[in-house]
Amino acid sequence: MRTTKQLSITLPEEMAKELKSRVASGAYASESEVIRDGLRALFARDNAVEAWLREEVAASYDELRNDPSQGISAVDVRAHLAQVHRERLAANES
Repeated sequence: MRTTKQLSITLPEEMAKELKSRVASGAYASESEVIRDGLRALFARDNAVEAWLREEVAASYDELRNDPSQGISAVDVRAHLAQVHRERLAANES
């Protein structure tokens, strides 16, 4: 039984050129191989984001709910970022 499925896809011109370029360079044996590698990378990224959300973001959220005093207001965050920005601008001018 066949373990692959043939598809027809449409790509923007630049992506199609890059796809063909990767095959022509010898980095990949076929256009399908490039697409498969790209999808594997996409799935790996999605899995990494999901794991980060579950393991780190959810834990941080739970900690903040348990102790709201650890939080920083949006006003304070904006003020801090504005100060950092001003300092970087000043450093670049010198």
